Amino acid sequence: MNSPEPDTSSSRKLFALPSAKERRFLADALRTETVGGMVLLLAAVIALICANAPTLSGWYESVRSFHFGISALGLDLSVEHWASDGILTVFFFVAGIELKRELVAGELRNPATAALPIVAALCGMAVPAAVYLIPNLLAGGQLQGWAVPMATDIAFALGVLAVIGTNLPSALRAFLLTLAIVDDLGGILVIAVFYTSGLNWWALAGAVAGLILFRVLHIDLRVRGWYVYVPLGLAIWALMYNSGVHATISGVAMGMLLRVLPDTERGESEETPSVAERVEHLVRPLSAGFAVPLFALFAAGVSLSGPALSAAFRQPEALGVVLGLFAGKIVGVFGGTYLAARFTRAQLSDDLTWPDVAGVAMLAGIGFTVSLLMSELAFTDAGTTEHVKAAILIGSLLSAVVACIMLKVRDSKYRALWEIESRDEDGDSVPDIDQETDPVRRPTEAARRQGR
Repeated sequence: MNSPEPDTSSSRKLFALPSAKERRFLADALRTETVGGMVLLLAAVIALICANAPTLSGWYESVRSFHFGISALGLDLSVEHWASDGILTVFFFVAGIELKRELVAGELRNPATAALPIVAALCGMAVPAAVYLIPNLLAGGQLQGWAVPMATDIAFALGVLAVIGTNLPSALRAFLLTLAIVDDLGGILVIAVFYTSGLNWWALAGAVAGLILFRVLHIDLRVRGWYVYVPLGLAIWALMYNSGVHATISGVAMGMLLRVLPDTERGESEETPSVAERVEHLVRPLSAGFAVPLFALFAAGVSLSGPALSAAFRQPEALGVVLGLFAGKIVGVFGGTYLAARFTRAQLSDDLTWPDVAGVAMLAGIGFTVSLLMSELAFTDAGTTEHVKAAILIGSLLSAVVACIMLKVRDSKYRALWEIESRDEDGDSVPDIDQETDPVRRPTEAARRQGR
């Protein structure tokens, strides 16, 4: 009797169910980001209230502009800059860990698997940038803000999903997370290349030397202990800040230096969490629950008066940001995904349809943390920066509302898929779907959709 042919269709499927290990990592990461997203939303609301309430706006501005630090080290900064250049480095440190993990052990290590989120993310960055340029070229606006609508804020997006109670299946969540990671990489490169000026080469050389020392201690000498790396990390950050390169780049660099695979030379098994995973598990709550909300508290406080809101649709810079986030993101991400499927002759998973992809693409139009940071780097005059920040909020809100409507329509379907993924009828803490390794016994995707 001939053995059944192995099912190879999954290799030609887009948004197929991730592996059990990948789903566990995904659940842990997104759980923290979802809680952080809720805190981020609250911080943004508080910032808007403080900036627009007559009795609070003066106090808010005085706190935001209050300076403190060590002048001799070039670190006498305002509270707002400590939040954006200092505390936000924790967020970029986690982004660096995520990026390296994806490149070494995650979705991006396999070129065939990585093609979809990379193409979607690149198109999702290029199209919004192009959309921004159109009104600014026509109306003589400032072109240097082209990068502002490029970013996707995963925490804000997940916070929105938590508010409306939508259960995206694991495949779409994995795509959204990987898309955001590639998006962050693009933002990091843009900040490093296009928003760096007046380099202090001695400070930069010191920062690079510090990173080399960090690598030697961590990789070659296997030195452990936070009391070694925290002071070293602070020194690297201070040198990077004084070099003229945006200080958050130091966080990315240190995150990418951590080992993301188990140390087999010391007897660690493949199932043992790596140093990067352990550090990320500890630092991610600090990033999602403190660093990013604190940045939002001092960056999102913009005027929402009638003139300020109307400027978002009249001023070319602000209009370009609104259109880039709301229209450019969905066109770029959806178009990139469709082109990737078309040219690779891949097919969507039987559980999903193209409207599901459109909903996630619309969700990618929520740009907040990195977009606000880029707006501060791109524009020098306070008026334009204020209007562009208001445009970021408007574009993100419009994207969130439309995405919620698109995804909520399919929520009953998503809930059924989620229940199938997490079903554990034998109570052994292992989802039943991960135990179906026999091709004869494994139900088809169509049967899983019907819950059989």
